[in-house]
Amino acid sequence: MIQNNTIKITLFYLISIAFILLNAWFVVKKEMMIITILPFLLGVLLLVIYSFDKLIWFAVFFAPLSVELRRFMPDFSFSMYLPTEPVLFGILILFLLKVIHERVFDKKILLHPVSVAIYLNLIWIFLTSLTSSMPLVSFKFLLARIWFVVAFFFLTAKIFSDGKKMEQYVWVYLTGFLVVVFYAIARHWGYGLLDRQAAHYVVNPFYNDHTSYGAALAMYLPFTVLFALSRHYSQKVRTLAWIVSGVLFVAFVLSYSRAAWLSMMVALAVWGIIKLKIRFQPLFITAVVFISLLFSFQHDILMHLERNSDESSSNLTEHFSSMTNISSDASNLERINRWSCAISMFKERPVFGYGPGTYMFQYAKYQLKKNRTIISTNAGDGGNAHSEYLGPLSESGVLGLVTFLILIITVLYTGIHTWTRLTDKRLKGIILAAIVGLVTYYIHGFLNNFLDTDKLSVPFWGFTAMIVAIDLYSRQDNEPAQKNPA
Repeated sequence: MIQNNTIKITLFYLISIAFILLNAWFVVKKEMMIITILPFLLGVLLLVIYSFDKLIWFAVFFAPLSVELRRFMPDFSFSMYLPTEPVLFGILILFLLKVIHERVFDKKILLHPVSVAIYLNLIWIFLTSLTSSMPLVSFKFLLARIWFVVAFFFLTAKIFSDGKKMEQYVWVYLTGFLVVVFYAIARHWGYGLLDRQAAHYVVNPFYNDHTSYGAALAMYLPFTVLFALSRHYSQKVRTLAWIVSGVLFVAFVLSYSRAAWLSMMVALAVWGIIKLKIRFQPLFITAVVFISLLFSFQHDILMHLERNSDESSSNLTEHFSSMTNISSDASNLERINRWSCAISMFKERPVFGYGPGTYMFQYAKYQLKKNRTIISTNAGDGGNAHSEYLGPLSESGVLGLVTFLILIITVLYTGIHTWTRLTDKRLKGIILAAIVGLVTYYIHGFLNNFLDTDKLSVPFWGFTAMIVAIDLYSRQDNEPAQKNPA
């Protein structure tokens, strides 16, 4: 026993000395600090070996804290979010190796209607990557989408399959997210909390702008409110949830994200519809009548909108009302410019589109002089289509949009029907919070698109996994106990 301990101690010191010498050589001779991340990589490797689930939690925790590689190495021809995306790529490889070796995965998850909808969308992304105007860009987009889906949907749904750990998933993200929230509020305080312009950059370098930050806040607020109100959690958890809800709400207002504010209003309406158990038929009829009226009076509506001169400002009321200003608000006009480009690109290639992920490289030539704004760029390097729906339409054609809509409809149908069927109040609360959180993003998706980032992919695919896991679990004979620690 003493001999074994002596061997271990000797190995420890030898490895430590070797690492210090190797690190010194890289720093002095090669002027490289890359070797310093070796302990971090070894730690990740240990997580893989001893606890695969914790590797998922690692990615979830660091998603709101991740930073783009180009911030450190702007000359690189590619970028990724560190440290999450290398870990997600590793998870994807390990998942494939595990499935090939064991030749088994939960068939109920693999064959669930939501999973089938995901396959349809991924298959069409793959096919349009083959016909892409920029195949390398498209296949990189496809690879990123796959590792998000594998980690945060399939593997996460498996983790949730026993009806537990869903609260843990939310709290792990919130723990990292709160660091960003306090950082942003502290920076905002220095500029003045009512300074709207400051909201655009106080979230850097963790979030590119205030809109993605606002979208994340909107998605998590339903869960913190659930934890605060539900009697299925301890008093300590409920008190903590009240505090976190208050902090997130303040951050939500200070984000000055009009899209996030609008998405929350619609999500609350959906929450009311679900709670009141209003039938689908009258809702469908109402929607058809509403859309028909929009088309019938579109010219009158446009004339009214053009008379709105409210600009984006620090006044919350004026800032919200400026959402419909399509005459002078640069942000709104630039969105119209991007949407116009996306529609023109779709008309040019209606079946296969220009290829997934290629919009930002292709839209420049479709900018019309009358649509250009003071923030438009000649090179067309200002980002994406600002729409989770028009983006796929321009990049993957009509079926790119259709397959994404099928996914959304399938998730909502599954979630609402499962909520109606459930008797376990804890699970009813979780699935309702997941539906409301996802609806905020579905609405936000009309004005922005962030599913190519880890920050929004974690809640988007994770909440979807919750709905699928609860649906499958609730079909079993036994439901979980009423209480479950958060």
